[in-house]
Amino acid sequence: MQRSQSVTMADVGERAGVSARTVSSVLSGSTAVRPETRDRVLRAVDELGYRMNTSARSLKTGRVGTIALAIPDLAIDYFADLARRIMAEAERHGWSVVIQQTGARRETEIAILSGAQREHSDGLIFQPHALGPGDERYLMGNDRLVILGDRIFNGPVDHVSMANVEAARLATGFLVDRGRTRIAAIGVNPHVSTVSAASLRLEGYEQAMREAGLEIAPERVVVAEDWRLRDGAAAMAHLLALDERPDAVFCFNDSLAIGALHSILMQGLRVPDDIAVVGFDNVPAAQYTYPPLTTIDPGTDQLAKHAVDLLAARVAGRSDPPREVVTDCSLVVRRSA
Repeated sequence: MQRSQSVTMADVGERAGVSARTVSSVLSGSTAVRPETRDRVLRAVDELGYRMNTSARSLKTGRVGTIALAIPDLAIDYFADLARRIMAEAERHGWSVVIQQTGARRETEIAILSGAQREHSDGLIFQPHALGPGDERYLMGNDRLVILGDRIFNGPVDHVSMANVEAARLATGFLVDRGRTRIAAIGVNPHVSTVSAASLRLEGYEQAMREAGLEIAPERVVVAEDWRLRDGAAAMAHLLALDERPDAVFCFNDSLAIGALHSILMQGLRVPDDIAVVGFDNVPAAQYTYPPLTTIDPGTDQLAKHAVDLLAARVAGRSDPPREVVTDCSLVVRRSA
């Protein structure tokens, strides 16, 4: 085994039976290389312990080989799942990913957008939480930037979002179709006055309830600001203490829904017989709850692919007007509803 600092592309090429140029193409993420050749090169890289000289590569290509991903909190299942999918998509382009957690803090989000923390990356995929419509000025001059989510619309950069209103309407309408009439909602955030996933999902819930001629009872629309397991459990416990408890609940993400399931089962009630539960995000854990969780798949795979592809196009020099992409959504029916 050679020491990695002495191994060259020529050494890798010799081991794989290809030219150094082919090795370079594989390591830069080129799709023009045949899969079997790519496999041989990567196997040789692993066997020889080769490490690319990123400084030299940057000088030659203008690319660092990494991108940054800024998200609120990896402890939330959706963001952990999104990060995993974006990393997989970035690998296709020859990128590694540096993840930055903003903690949903405005000052941190602005600092990231200022560029001070982006000197050593080719671009940024960014999901703001504290910023919103009216903060477009912070995006100016950031051509290698893709925004995710629903906080900023009509900005000067590429933007990928999900169909929150349509998806929430679909989830609530499914419960209506199952004969549920006292449908609760968990996930409202009264402190967010601008466009957000919470406000859009509430809008979709309310649309479906009005269309069905059902009462939107204020006591059944419950605040949960952080969208964590404990918040879903606490919100559901509140609903179960009502004089007339709901017969179904739409939770604005899967963590809230899993927490809600816990509270329902701890009270000795049955899901979905007594209370049906629908979540949102289709995180991996949703299929392993008891019972398995019915949930909205918001197109996270599409979101990750669009985000990385849009960023790659900007890095490659594309200069057309910013694009707005909305992913497809679908309902994944399992036993909880």
